[in-house]
Amino acid sequence: MRVSAKVDYAVRALAELAAAEGKGPVKGEVIAAAQDIPLKFTENILSDLRRAGIVASQRGAVGGYWLSVPADTVSVADVIRFVEGALADVRGDPPEDVEYHGAATALQDVWIATRATLRSVLEVVTIADIASGHLPDIVRRLSDDPDARARR
Repeated sequence: MRVSAKVDYAVRALAELAAAEGKGPVKGEVIAAAQDIPLKFTENILSDLRRAGIVASQRGAVGGYWLSVPADTVSVADVIRFVEGALADVRGDPPEDVEYHGAATALQDVWIATRATLRSVLEVVTIADIASGHLPDIVRRLSDDPDARARR
């Protein structure tokens, strides 16, 4: 799986907003600086998240951004879908809509299983989990496996 800069930045920006929950609006500049994200990119991502209904904003001297939904109701999978679309597709189509023939027939099952595996992690990890540093057990088990950290 390739995680784009846009997805990475969106999750990080939302984690900053979750960590600041209850403290009032957070300026885009503060989020950008805290996560070392280019300001223009931060503002564009926050605008996308506002249109998706996850973030609210207010202009002005006391303005900024805040989560418009509870952080524990937004999964990483949700964020990916909001900013980029489907978790896994094959040439732009859902894996179940792609047909293969001959020796490649089983490939469809590989793509469907890949999506299911992604869901098993990305749909259970919330923005609140990331902001608090308390990740679900499945993430800890998988990330603690030495093979998971092997670069290949």
